[in-house]
Amino acid sequence: MDEQLYRLTADGQRLDTFLAGETGLTRSRVARLMEQGLCLVDSKPETKAGAKPKPGAVVELRVPAPKPAKPEAQDIPLEILYEDDALALVHKPCGMVVHPAPGHEDGTLVNALLYRLDSLGSIGGEERPGILHRLDKDTSGLLLIAKTDAAQLSLSAQLAARTMEKHYRALVSGTMAQERGFIDQPIARSKKDRQRMAIDPQGRSAQTEWTKLAEGRGCTLLDVHILTGRTHQIRVHMLSIGHPVLGDPIYGSGRALPMPRLMLHAYSLAFDHPVTGERMTFTAPVPEAFRAGLKKAGLQEDAADAPVPAPADRR
Repeated sequence: MDEQLYRLTADGQRLDTFLAGETGLTRSRVARLMEQGLCLVDSKPETKAGAKPKPGAVVELRVPAPKPAKPEAQDIPLEILYEDDALALVHKPCGMVVHPAPGHEDGTLVNALLYRLDSLGSIGGEERPGILHRLDKDTSGLLLIAKTDAAQLSLSAQLAARTMEKHYRALVSGTMAQERGFIDQPIARSKKDRQRMAIDPQGRSAQTEWTKLAEGRGCTLLDVHILTGRTHQIRVHMLSIGHPVLGDPIYGSGRALPMPRLMLHAYSLAFDHPVTGERMTFTAPVPEAFRAGLKKAGLQEDAADAPVPAPADRR
């Protein structure tokens, strides 16, 4: 289907109601199109769904052609740290979305994987081929990709059994009184803001272990080991103890030291190879923008290169 352009004459109704009735689209779909700047009233953009143009005003609504349901292969730069017949380890850059979603239909990691790799596991469906776990758009670092269905089943089982070990480097606001800590707080989508996650007694179990690596000017560099993989887990858990991740546009504080990016990086990943059973451990170098943030905080740029701490004994 090609792009469609509707040119109508307002009759005094709310725009979303009027346009839905004239085009056959839902009001929520019309509202999203308006938010994207695709509605004009007398040649001027109108983004408010509840606006009521005067009768006789000329209303134009542009409806883009639908994107293909199956992601397309795109030649996007991608750093592959390791690859064999069963899996691949990639270093996702800050700013890249993992898979297509509303507002991010292409230019994602999946689009790059389809171009770079000769095969991908199909268990996750056409929109998420080979994807085992995700990183937030502004989090950089290691992602494990399954190239076959058998590998995807094996690696997913390791995630479920918590035998896959994931460590992050995080620069957080404030100084920590203890050398290490453990956060066990359930997480669910916020009831007040659907774009955020929050601590919620009715949420899913979430566990995070942190270890202090170095202290800067009013901030602390941590190694963070997540035992579960909830959306925004580290960001929500660190906020819950009063130490939000620096550079966080959603959970951060406007009073915190400004940073060039979200100061969260998936640094290390250990797992059993799905074919050989060999225990494999990989690290992803901390990006330059992250190092620049460390320097701004008064820390050595190589502070984040410290070895992964030994697991805590929580018995």
